[in-house]
Amino acid sequence: MHAVVLDGRGNYETVDKPRPVAAPGEVVIEPAAVGVCGTDLHLVIGDYPTGKFPVVPGHEFAGRIVEIGPGVEKFSVGQHVAVDPNVACGTCADCLAGQPNLCDFLVPIGVTSDGACAELVAVPEEVTYLLPDGLSMAAGALIEPLSCVLHALDRTPALTDQRVAVYGAGSIGLLAVIVARAAGARAIHVVEPSPARRKAAVDLGADEAVDPAAATTSRNVDIAIEASGHPSAVAAAIDALDKRGTLLQMGVVSSERTIPLRPYDLFDRELTFVGSQSVATSFAAAVAMMPDLGDTVERLVTHTFPLTRYGEAIAAAHSDSALKVHILPNETEN
Repeated sequence: MHAVVLDGRGNYETVDKPRPVAAPGEVVIEPAAVGVCGTDLHLVIGDYPTGKFPVVPGHEFAGRIVEIGPGVEKFSVGQHVAVDPNVACGTCADCLAGQPNLCDFLVPIGVTSDGACAELVAVPEEVTYLLPDGLSMAAGALIEPLSCVLHALDRTPALTDQRVAVYGAGSIGLLAVIVARAAGARAIHVVEPSPARRKAAVDLGADEAVDPAAATTSRNVDIAIEASGHPSAVAAAIDALDKRGTLLQMGVVSSERTIPLRPYDLFDRELTFVGSQSVATSFAAAVAMMPDLGDTVERLVTHTFPLTRYGEAIAAAHSDSALKVHILPNETEN
């Protein structure tokens, strides 16, 4: 089969690899849509501390089951599914505490094990979820980022009647806008340099969207959702928080970057800083929510590419015009 392989030094190529065979407890999936996200952009250049190379990327995906391994009981060939990419051990203290995303033995698909930027991918049955009837593959591939947003918002105060600021209007930030509007946020303010993404934010429910140069630090934000991964945005989000405000850090910032911080601000305003990494236990909730959001979230997919044009997909994901880029691994060139 064909697959994209990253070497962690900025190089990627489409190679021939053996077709996976379903081991006991596994299913083999033919991916139909695979999202490109900030994690992938870090992986491409090797700037992701837990990445293991060489690796086939692709952790946001939906597809069709083409083979089931011995012992698989919940699925059958032909079913459409999405996958929680985090394969946890299930027995460590973190797993038993209900926080499998923090498992010391975590094997994230597409990060440390081969992912879905390939014609086929084998995954454990336990992380595979049946798509609701009628849900498109594009919406199915957006379940993973939606589940990241739901997990993150589980770690903050309820959004109802809160003043929310979202820094970064990529797919995560825009999904946060959608969920915050549905949850009854009092006001949603977006900070984003791209005009196309600012327009999308307003179209999807933000009250306003401004360029970072025009953003103020008036300290009138209850919950600041940092979804860009830029250190300057993290600092700006902290500055914007009102008393007892909460910073929700979702963006992947390079592990080598730092920001200035005045501990007095943390003390004086009684601020709360919350980190949120990946899905935790929110994937099932995202599957259940997606049918109500499907038509809306599909509008996030602005660019699609076949597997052989992976480099163009990465370039598009870096562009100001892209909201969400999808790889279609089993679609041939036009």
